[in-house]
Amino acid sequence: MEPRLIILSRAPSLYSTKRMKEEAEAAGWNVRIIDPLKLSIVVDDDGGRLLHKGWPVDCDAVIPRIGHSITRRGVSVVRAFERMGVIVLNKGDGIQSSRDKLLASQKMNEGGVPIPTTAQVGTWQDTRRAVSRVGGTPCVIKTNEGTHGSGVFLAHTEQQARQLVYQMLERGLRPLVQEYIRESHGQDIRAFVVGGKVVASMKRKAKGSEFRSNFHLGGEVEKLAISDEYAKIACKAAEILGLEIAGVDMLESDRGPLVLEVNSSPGLEGIEAASGVNVASRIIRNLVSLHKSRQEAEEKQQISDSQSVDEEAKGNA
Repeated sequence: MEPRLIILSRAPSLYSTKRMKEEAEAAGWNVRIIDPLKLSIVVDDDGGRLLHKGWPVDCDAVIPRIGHSITRRGVSVVRAFERMGVIVLNKGDGIQSSRDKLLASQKMNEGGVPIPTTAQVGTWQDTRRAVSRVGGTPCVIKTNEGTHGSGVFLAHTEQQARQLVYQMLERGLRPLVQEYIRESHGQDIRAFVVGGKVVASMKRKAKGSEFRSNFHLGGEVEKLAISDEYAKIACKAAEILGLEIAGVDMLESDRGPLVLEVNSSPGLEGIEAASGVNVASRIIRNLVSLHKSRQEAEEKQQISDSQSVDEEAKGNA
């Protein structure tokens, strides 16, 4: 019987979703793409179930591709799959931690991963002190949640920083003030981590006067072989946040590599094009390995249980 994989995605036509489906099917998996918002969670005496169009959902593994706008709902669905005991790449806690930039920064800092100095601002009047703590202007003002470079701005003056913070607070957002790494203006390094190893990497460069280097904002990408130092830091960041699959964005600074943020649903298009690596295949190979290990563990447990029953029967004879 073919192992069954569910890819949680609201966009089946996206490059990343299609690539993982292709590679999984090539590896002998039966693949379904399901919109996480169309799943119902049932909590009952059996521990819990997931329903799709009224029918129970069953599978051997899940790969979540949870968009930022549905993080809360998506994480609930992922955790429901975890309760069912299936293999999940990535788990709910990891996704949630990576989406909260302040929490991610705190966890990485506690774990010894170098990051740019970051301050959360509670009121716009606190902006001056926060700017001072991160080394003055220019500085980066960003929302605590956001992906693909959204909600990230470069403030050249303290007045600009105040205005940005005020606007974010007015919209109910949580603003962060972050150190500006001048030597990495308009560029960063993306390391793609799968199963605790960097499988591909690239340099991203911003387009024109844009300082954000995200591929989704039109940034250019190029192949880059990163050093062992950068690879170790990327893997450590993914491990601290509990992510089996992660896109770790790093800045080159005068004091060494700094982790800017970690993406729990990293895109494949840019990294595959730049690196020439079949990243989707690496993800599926990791999944196959995890599935095989689980099968072997279950077989050993069945043998052990059978032996225990035989010994008990002999003792009662």
